[in-house]
Amino acid sequence: MTPGSLRERLGDAVFRRVAGADGEAERARIHGTPGPRWFTQDSAIARVHGDASMFVGGLRAVLLQTLHPAAMTAVAEHSGYQGDLWGRLARTSTFIATTTFGPDEHAQRAIDVVRAVHRRVVGTLPDGTPYAADDPHLLRWVHVAEVESFLLAHQVYGLRPLDAAGRDAYVAEAGLVGARLGVLEPPRTEAALAADLAAFRPELRAVPAAHEALRHLRHEAPLPLPGRPAYAALWLAAIDLLPAWARAELRLRDHPWLARRAGHAATRAVRWALTPGQRRTRRLEQVTRSWES
Repeated sequence: MTPGSLRERLGDAVFRRVAGADGEAERARIHGTPGPRWFTQDSAIARVHGDASMFVGGLRAVLLQTLHPAAMTAVAEHSGYQGDLWGRLARTSTFIATTTFGPDEHAQRAIDVVRAVHRRVVGTLPDGTPYAADDPHLLRWVHVAEVESFLLAHQVYGLRPLDAAGRDAYVAEAGLVGARLGVLEPPRTEAALAADLAAFRPELRAVPAAHEALRHLRHEAPLPLPGRPAYAALWLAAIDLLPAWARAELRLRDHPWLARRAGHAATRAVRWALTPGQRRTRRLEQVTRSWES
């Protein structure tokens, strides 16, 4: 097997696992449909969301988000994370790709779909406190946890880390999407993002559902055997990027020396595997032409 064919086979496997069975068609739709976009190709958000470091950032965001009891209860009671982990991952990655790279019309449609789902997610915490997924406070928590995780992972593992102005630009651009989802006055600078996360600290703790989610994410991810070492490396890297108090709450052990080396190796491998070869490029061009015709 030639290096090129190996790369394409690995890239196809990674892409299908993250983007789902319809990933090729979705990518062609997102990138190939003509029309104005919310963000330019050289924007900070495109730079972050288009990098392999998102694999670490996404896992880190999920781990951090489990620490809000209301958000975790909503996921446990209304989400398919236990039986459809990779389906959720595919839908999330498609949403991020659509709002970052897709045409205006498709991006707004993705926002409308998510907001409609949020309106149906309501319930009650064990202490009787009601929760709703479209509560601006919960939306803010999900937003800041994701943005901070994606940005941090990019700075550590990204191919081209951002300077201070670029980091502020990323937070501001991500805030435009957050505001459309219902986040009230999302942070627009890196400093404001850090202040928002610090303000949430008194609310955060690991409820039993959080530990169950972690067990499922760590031990029951339906990965083929060749993909498990890479997933283990990404998992270690994500844990390493959590604040110490979060690791303590989740009872996760940190291995910083191993995690950084494993994280760099895994992101380099993913970046290499997802670099389009001739065969995938031809397929993407064919599907793109079908959208334009």
